[in-house]
Amino acid sequence: MSAGTGVRLPPHNFEAEQALLGALMLNNRTYDKVADFLRPDHFADPGHGRIYDSCAKLFDIGKSATPVTLASYLEKDPLVIDLGGSEYLAQLAGSVISTLNVSDYGQLIFDLHLRREGILICEDAIDEFYTGTRDAPASKTYERMEHRAAQAMTAVMGDDRTKSAGDSYSIALTQIEASRQARLDGRMVGVTTGLIDLDKATGGLRRSDLIILAGRPSQGKTGLALNIAVNAAKAGNAVLFASLEMSHEQLTLRTIAAESGVPSNLAEQGDVTDWQFDRILSARDGISGLPLYIDDTCNMNPQGLKTRARRIKRKHGLNMIVVDYLQLMHSVGKSENRTQEVSELTRSLKGIARELDVPVLVLSQLSRAVESRDDKRPMLSDLRESGSIEQDADVVMFIYREQYYLERAEPGRKPSQSQEKHNDAMAVWNSQLADVKNKAEVIIAKQRRGPVGTKYLHFDPTLVKFSNLAQKGF
Repeated sequence: MSAGTGVRLPPHNFEAEQALLGALMLNNRTYDKVADFLRPDHFADPGHGRIYDSCAKLFDIGKSATPVTLASYLEKDPLVIDLGGSEYLAQLAGSVISTLNVSDYGQLIFDLHLRREGILICEDAIDEFYTGTRDAPASKTYERMEHRAAQAMTAVMGDDRTKSAGDSYSIALTQIEASRQARLDGRMVGVTTGLIDLDKATGGLRRSDLIILAGRPSQGKTGLALNIAVNAAKAGNAVLFASLEMSHEQLTLRTIAAESGVPSNLAEQGDVTDWQFDRILSARDGISGLPLYIDDTCNMNPQGLKTRARRIKRKHGLNMIVVDYLQLMHSVGKSENRTQEVSELTRSLKGIARELDVPVLVLSQLSRAVESRDDKRPMLSDLRESGSIEQDADVVMFIYREQYYLERAEPGRKPSQSQEKHNDAMAVWNSQLADVKNKAEVIIAKQRRGPVGTKYLHFDPTLVKFSNLAQKGF
């Protein structure tokens, strides 16, 4: 208590909280400026914290936060009702002059939260100093103060990633020794793909790497990614498969087909023999115990992906994330154009890989420029229309199946062509088709930690399954 001033209120700035919330409703993209450091409990007014939390949850599921959507979301929340309910939400959005200062508002709210935390730490310490006993000496109070203060400073500064040259060298040497020992023990350095040649070329999918697997439609991107996810899970790695295109039922059917050898269309229609059904049951038993988690949320954004990944990591551990696919993902709010938005997405996904220290395998479509060339093998230039994918990625791989294109290029007989020449053309075509039947190429076009080149896989189109080519007698 201060003489002549009465009780001092804890530091707060309700106007800054109102301005920030109004700006979020006016331009949802501004959430990205504060999402990394501002939490609902940082707001001095708990009702404001509830509104902020609801905004984050709406963004998490790919929806917009407006006075209308928030009003229906919070219509029975007593904290918001006390503030004025839907009318208050409309006032917040209507009073916004500019959204440019959102980051400043967020920092101010956060700073005031830290001040309140500091006051609580000191008040608790004062109480302990007054009431301390032999079993609770002053030294313990100092230790608790130091620990709580350190926690508060960690929230401000984040984890200190600044390293001296000596520290960096020691860390690098430790990693080299661990990798060498893994090789000697016959273990993978990174997360295994279950595909021998691909593992040899990459050393497995490395922690904190953003890996792009790109291709044109019908080349098997989802099938290959799902095969890799299952193989990694079989090796004991916890995998989150975020599917923005296919439902978890469809993916599960594909997995059962690949593991049982029974085509998914037959299984889905129930057109299976007793022997095939037994194979399906056996495959199900083998899959159900794997640490593979499928999330088929539509319109997922990077913030929602990070929230889900953190939850799984906390509960089960996490070794790998798969995203199917990049062009179906959206950032929070609106971007000036799709190229800029994709650039923001790849940077965010790379940030998730680093923050959670796991490889993030992201599927991506390629531009139609591929179809206009005689040689339809993808190149890095085919990614240019998709923003900074090549720049942000640690590894870029393309999936290419020449069989797909050859089957659609069967030579027809021209009116002026003799039957003999047509037969010769058909013979050449059949020979070329036989050479590439059930073969797939994985073209490693970029790899920061290793060589580039092409690896070959076996592809079973009836099961949408990729496997080691050598095992199939090629």
